[in-house]
Amino acid sequence: MSFEISNPIILFSIIASFILTLLALPYWIRRAKNAGLIGKDVHKLDKREIAEMGGIIVVFGFLFAVLFYIAIDTFYLQHSKIESFLIRDLQLMAALLTIMIIAIIGMVDDILGWKIGLRQWQKPILVALASVPIMVVNAGHSIIFLPYFGEISIGIIYPLLIIPIAISGAANGFNMLAGYNGLETGMGAIILAALGYIAWITNSGSVAVMALCMVFALLAFYIYNKYPAKVFPGDTLTYTVGGLIAIIAILGNMEKIALILFIPYFIEFLLKLRGKFRKESFAKLNEDGSIELPYKKFYGLEHVAISIMKKIKRKVYEKDVVYCLFTMQLLIVFIAFIIRG
Repeated sequence: MSFEISNPIILFSIIASFILTLLALPYWIRRAKNAGLIGKDVHKLDKREIAEMGGIIVVFGFLFAVLFYIAIDTFYLQHSKIESFLIRDLQLMAALLTIMIIAIIGMVDDILGWKIGLRQWQKPILVALASVPIMVVNAGHSIIFLPYFGEISIGIIYPLLIIPIAISGAANGFNMLAGYNGLETGMGAIILAALGYIAWITNSGSVAVMALCMVFALLAFYIYNKYPAKVFPGDTLTYTVGGLIAIIAILGNMEKIALILFIPYFIEFLLKLRGKFRKESFAKLNEDGSIELPYKKFYGLEHVAISIMKKIKRKVYEKDVVYCLFTMQLLIVFIAFIIRG
């Protein structure tokens, strides 16, 4: 299947991810509240209760859309009879299986709650184990470039070591920059849109479809997750999106670009490390609904964004921080495209 955005099959898959997510979310919001799957919005004066685990709907919309794409390719276009397409579909199915396992890990953590949920050391190990389907199909390219040495094949080290570290690191890292309405959703959409575009122009069509299906599912979710949020994503979404970013980078041979796009999360990790992972990224809420820095020092990129916005306007609100971080991420995307050439 030639990859063109105007291709009806590809277009339908992408739109399906958006429509399914958009239509299912109102139902999930009602059911989650009735079931007690709720969380308090700490940046609102009334500490309103918001439906949790909305990420499960995003994962559902994404999985259906990608499976539809694979099914049409297999039964209608019959590309599966060609060995190269068979290998490609095998890698796609391995990627979907890994995503499902990661989503389940996130769901378990969401259901148990952040107070009694999975321990910090358990999460990276479990997500690393979730990468086994990607490892066993030997996805990606085991050739890396080292200064002065040129291109070097690291062989089996790539699937056995690099892949689980990359997927686990991305999933857990993406989960750190969170806690503000629409933040996780928008950041994920920006990064995956950038990777999807690169996959498209480099003829990695199936990888681009995966990325764009998630982008449009996230855009549908953003309608309900943006300020003021009606639903929270939960770890179900943050782990899944982070893991997918790594998977897209691996399958599309875009590891270097992905590392650049992930710069905000490396900064977030260092700031969290500064606070020994005990400081929260939440802001201090004022009586008029505006927010302030909760500490004298920065312990999260969100705090940096608050400080930046305070220099621009007198009162800063939650959505200002989110838009500031979106702008940072878009600038990094622009830089990544320049570096790539």
